[in-house]
Amino acid sequence: MIKIRIEKEADYIVIDEINSSAFNGKGESKLIRAIRDSEWFVPELSLIAEKHEEVVGHILFSEVMIQTENEQVPTLALAPMAVSPQHQKQGIGTLLVQTGLEKAQQLGYEHVVVLGHPNFYPKFGFVSSVAKGIHSPFPVQEEVFMVFELKKGSLEGIQGKVEYPPAFSAVT
Repeated sequence: MIKIRIEKEADYIVIDEINSSAFNGKGESKLIRAIRDSEWFVPELSLIAEKHEEVVGHILFSEVMIQTENEQVPTLALAPMAVSPQHQKQGIGTLLVQTGLEKAQQLGYEHVVVLGHPNFYPKFGFVSSVAKGIHSPFPVQEEVFMVFELKKGSLEGIQGKVEYPPAFSAVT
């Protein structure tokens, strides 16, 4: 059985290890640490997955902004999400995303952006951000930068480019 809970400081080392092994590098671990140390961190949305009391996955949602012509609209970014390689393809990532989206909605957030696999995130309701008038700040293919409305219709009338905080420059 998989249990999802909010991370604790005692989990930080294993979260780093999971992200480093899942992404073959230290960039995502640096990102997580930089977000934790920023005003954009939402502690309730840094979640871990446990299997038999072993931490096997992690997901992080943090605040970012959509810069429109006239204002900045707060939203969430899902980044990163990782499952230890030996526990992948067991539904753990799916459970992390589902639980994270539910918690984000309970906290009153209205939408989420993700730069991710176009065959994974659409099953949760993510669509190409361009279809909603939201643009990536990165030069990426349209189908990999996606958005999800936690509150139906919450992106109506909002068009602009997502702005990530400086912590995101930690990924190399």
